[in-house]
Amino acid sequence: MAFHDMRFPDNISRGARGGPERRTQIVELASGDEERNASWANSRRRYDVAYGIRRADDLAAVVAFFEARNGRLHGFRYKDWSDYKSALPSMAVTATDQQIGTGTGSLQSFQLAKRYTSGAQTWVRTITKPVAGTVRLALGMVEQISGWTLDSTTGVITFTAAPANGVIVRAGYEFDVPVRFDSDTLDVTLDFERLGSITSIPLLEIRK
Repeated sequence: MAFHDMRFPDNISRGARGGPERRTQIVELASGDEERNASWANSRRRYDVAYGIRRADDLAAVVAFFEARNGRLHGFRYKDWSDYKSALPSMAVTATDQQIGTGTGSLQSFQLAKRYTSGAQTWVRTITKPVAGTVRLALGMVEQISGWTLDSTTGVITFTAAPANGVIVRAGYEFDVPVRFDSDTLDVTLDFERLGSITSIPLLEIRK
C-alpha cells in the first residue's frame, strides 16, 4: 500500500459529515459506579463524503478517485473544512498560532502540531500533512521568512541553524488529514434526470 499525495476534491468534501472518534472502555460495577479507560491515546477521524455529491459530474469524479486509489488500498489527503488550520475558523493563519517546540541550541527539526485546550486539559495533535505554501514559522514572536525547510509529507520543519536554547518555536499552517476509503464498494445510483448519488462514502483517518 502507498500514500498518494493528492487531495480528495474540495467541492465534494465541503459538504461531508464527520469528525473525531475516540475509543473508551466503560465497565459498570455492581454498585452502579463506572470505571472508564481510554483504549486510544489519540483520536481518529471518520467522514462520510456522500453528502457532498450534488450532480452527476461529482459522482463521476468520486468514482474516478476511488478507482485510482484501488478502493481501500492507497491513502490520500482530505480537507476537513471544520478543522483545517492552526488558527480559529474565523481567524487568518499567523506565524505564532501554535507552539511546536523549544530550542535546545542543538535541535534542528520540529514536528508540526496543533493543541486543543479546554480548561486545564490539552491534547496535542501531530500534523503530518501540512499544505505547502501555507506554513509560517516564528522564533519567539518573530516570524522567520528563511532559514528553514518543510517536509510537506511528514510535517517536519528543519532549521538551517538550531534555535537557541529556551527559544519557543511557533508555527501557523493549513493542513490536510491523511485518510483512506473505508469500503471497497461504491453503491452508485443514477436517475433519469442524470442526477447521481452514492449511499455512503466512508473515509477513515490513517494513523501509524
